[in-house]
Amino acid sequence: MQTAFTPEALRDPDTAHTEGIVRKCVHCGFCTATCPTYVTLGNELDSPRGRIYLVKEMLENNRPADEKTVTHIDRCLSCLACMTTCPSGVNYMHLVDHARVHIERTYRRPVPDRLIRWLLAKVLPYPRRFRFALRAARLGRPFAGVLDGIKPLKPLAAMLRLAPTHLPAAPVRPLAPASAGRRVAILAGCAQSVLDPGINAATVRLLGRLGIEVVSPPGEGCCGALVHHMGREDEALGFARRLVDAWTAEIEGRGLEAIVITASGCGTTIKDYGHMLRLDPAYAEKAARVSALAKDVTEYLETLDLPLPERPVDAVVAYHSACSMQHGQKIGQAPKVLLAQAGFTVRDVPEGHLCCGSAGTYNILQPEISARLRDRKVANIERIRPDIIATGNIGCMTQIGSATAIPIVHTVELLDWAFGGEKPAALESFTPRPLAVAAE
Repeated sequence: MQTAFTPEALRDPDTAHTEGIVRKCVHCGFCTATCPTYVTLGNELDSPRGRIYLVKEMLENNRPADEKTVTHIDRCLSCLACMTTCPSGVNYMHLVDHARVHIERTYRRPVPDRLIRWLLAKVLPYPRRFRFALRAARLGRPFAGVLDGIKPLKPLAAMLRLAPTHLPAAPVRPLAPASAGRRVAILAGCAQSVLDPGINAATVRLLGRLGIEVVSPPGEGCCGALVHHMGREDEALGFARRLVDAWTAEIEGRGLEAIVITASGCGTTIKDYGHMLRLDPAYAEKAARVSALAKDVTEYLETLDLPLPERPVDAVVAYHSACSMQHGQKIGQAPKVLLAQAGFTVRDVPEGHLCCGSAGTYNILQPEISARLRDRKVANIERIRPDIIATGNIGCMTQIGSATAIPIVHTVELLDWAFGGEKPAALESFTPRPLAVAAE
């Protein structure tokens, strides 16, 4: 794609990087077939190709964002299916991230939109605040229908509906015993630590039984993904620096073999820290080292010699590959191979490349499009008649779980169960048949 960025615009390193990305686009349109918003809405400007044109026009002359551009960029899920499809290697992730930063700096959103985004940024990344907000949401849930009738307040209605009816108690985090050999850190996280702390607990139990020491360094916090995707760059980089500092202390102390991440959305962002902090001389090298060590839990488990499963389960598992897993981190087979190794019958979900509509805060900020994508995803899952749904991202678990009675759990919870750990809480009422009985 030809560009006409001004010399003044190109003096900004982020704009120069964006210009290089835009020039790689050859207008082929392969991305449109796999873009969830284009498939759903049928508007060229709601496709990656259309958005690339909008970003190019906005940034070539460093002009402020306008309402049209903001509307279509806001509708992007950042699912990155376009990057999997693109034959030219267009790094759409960096392009849309830069566009969102520019929008945040130059566009004056309507007051309700500003307030909702501020609320999300000041609550979701902070576990104590988030837990308090979810408890308060129980009181507000009866008013969701009223809020639905007021267009600017639809995101508030979506928040109330997504809030769980009860919260699990935060368990005392079991750290795997010290080992003379392998040692990893685990990301405690923010939203996941409130919505389902059992995920990390299952990870620590499983790795501990495999002889891996697991540490959770002091000073951890949110990875910054939630605010990063809202264009709040300073906040996102602040979270990133805090995590880099915490993990660097461990790396330079007793050392780390890997940084294990159980939320694939966080994993995609942390693996990009090297890029996000490349212009910060105090953090560029440390951030790149952290990104290199970051591994999804299934990506790390794949490197280990797992024993035979202690509790093989006769159950059909629909594996939902989160967008941040398959498109962001390019991890496709490892979770399914591990589940099969654990004794489960694994089935792919039809149209598995399409997003479920969660996408961080998307199901709050774009509730109508999100609901259409969720319903399409759930219909595809239910078509294959699974006993259990497994995925690697808490956002997908919340989104899909809100529209189906099929229990949904994190992949690592099933692996921990099969290899000698506790039965996942979400499967409390699920009674599998022993494999030996099923074979008779």
